[in-house]
Amino acid sequence: MKWLTAAGAAAALAVGGATVLGVGWRGVLLLLAFFVSGSLLTRGGGRRNARQVLANGGVAAVAALLGSWPAFAGAVAAAAADTWATEIGAHSPTPPRLITSGAAVTPGADGGVTLLGTGGGVLGAAMIGALFFLLGPRPGWGGVVVAGAGVLGMLIDSLLGATLQGPDDRWLNNDGVNLAMTLAGAAIAAVGWRLCC
Repeated sequence: MKWLTAAGAAAALAVGGATVLGVGWRGVLLLLAFFVSGSLLTRGGGRRNARQVLANGGVAAVAALLGSWPAFAGAVAAAAADTWATEIGAHSPTPPRLITSGAAVTPGADGGVTLLGTGGGVLGAAMIGALFFLLGPRPGWGGVVVAGAGVLGMLIDSLLGATLQGPDDRWLNNDGVNLAMTLAGAAIAAVGWRLCC
């Protein structure tokens, strides 16, 4: 598969298997929506390795095995939001600004955000939120909760990138940041679901 290395494909199968066991085929549709859209948006169609797959999908797989639809969807929404923000933001006509200080930074810098990229991330999270609304356990505000968790996860990713990752990966590398971001998305969605749905 052109979007995955051999090890990445094995990791994707593991994540997909955990999803089927935990939340069923509807969860796989959410994963596919994230994976296919993110791969189509990725410049040059880069191939994801096992670490990248697990960093973006590992939390969702664990949430699925625990039977938590909202946490699963929140993790996927955060991963989708971050991927869409990164790839769409790369086309921004204005330079990114550091989320912590507002200082202009070079494109691709950790913690840099653009209006175009942020808008793209909101759309990515909204896509997963809409699918959750259609396929999830019950209607109501669940889709909004999941989409909001995705957006907050994306912003947390940028904050971690600006503070704990930085140019030399001094505390976290990109995979670690992505893992933390999806964990945040899962936790926010789970808490939001309990509060409102």
